[in-house]
Amino acid sequence: MRILVTGGCGFIGSAVVRRILRTTDWQVVNLDRLTYAAEPRALEECASDPRYRLVVGDVADPALLAEVFARHRPHAVLHLAAESHVDRSIDGPEAFVHTNILGTWRLLEAARGFWSGLERHERARFRFLHVSTDEVFGALAPDDPPFDETSPYAPRSPYSASKAAADHLVRAWWHTYGLPVLVSNATNTYGPWQFPEKLVPLAISKALAGEPIPLYGHGDQVRDWLFVEDHAEALLAILARGRPGATYCVGARCERTNLALLHSLCAILDELVPDSPHRPHARLIRHVPDRPGHDARYAIDPARLERELGWRPVHGLEDGLRATVRWYLDHRDWLAETRRRYDGRRLGLGAGPSPEAEP
Repeated sequence: MRILVTGGCGFIGSAVVRRILRTTDWQVVNLDRLTYAAEPRALEECASDPRYRLVVGDVADPALLAEVFARHRPHAVLHLAAESHVDRSIDGPEAFVHTNILGTWRLLEAARGFWSGLERHERARFRFLHVSTDEVFGALAPDDPPFDETSPYAPRSPYSASKAAADHLVRAWWHTYGLPVLVSNATNTYGPWQFPEKLVPLAISKALAGEPIPLYGHGDQVRDWLFVEDHAEALLAILARGRPGATYCVGARCERTNLALLHSLCAILDELVPDSPHRPHARLIRHVPDRPGHDARYAIDPARLERELGWRPVHGLEDGLRATVRWYLDHRDWLAETRRRYDGRRLGLGAGPSPEAEP
């Protein structure tokens, strides 16, 4: 199998690439524009593997896409390339339209052109997995059942609207052209190598530096938290065994308020860094004005994924958070350098103070 992974230097994409090369005999072609949130160092272990190729470029570049498909002839596409930060989408939505909508359309067209020219048995084997988010469904009330594959779309931010548009394009290419697509809608993902504009690494970085940890509003927004390695395994299961045309919701059944999540992180830091002058780290939490259109609750019902493909998350929330904190403690230099890069870009963009870890 040769897999074209778009956005493979990103947080989730790099976890997928590492898992493919560690656990299968597949080949990977990684198409990534290497924007601010990309982290090639997350794939250092893959660089010397003859099964791995990195192509630097824009997923919305039709000439580049034609060249990639013609040269590498993938058996499947795993489409993760996306702008994913809600605050940035509020301040500058154009980049989200370009990558998430235009880029998905051009990738679909390139894949369709390539797929149409394959021999019959190769056409039957081909797959296109589009990786999306639960934010396309909007917000849940406290007592609402979790989102599932039948939930109506109700996006509330430029980011989620752009992902919803991409989801609709992907499904249209299945119904109209027969392109064998799959869609995943995943919940909030956390873990190693996550860029510190997201809540978990930003909170860890702020706590270690003794800086205020900003939290939107009262912190009572509820999210379902999924460890990145479990997310990567789910995507590979969908790619390998999912039904063409189907959607799979990916969640861990680990709902927590943002405030409770920060208290858990701070308690783990108190334990693992007993000599920190900033203990107890929870005293660093600061409530700041809420952002516009902030969704109150997300939750995912992954029953179809569990029932049809046999996937289950391996990591509970406390175990996953502890592994994540340990990783960032072991990579403090990387975290500090990446925080400096984030802070510089945030000041230039005017992004809000407490972004969340959306997938």
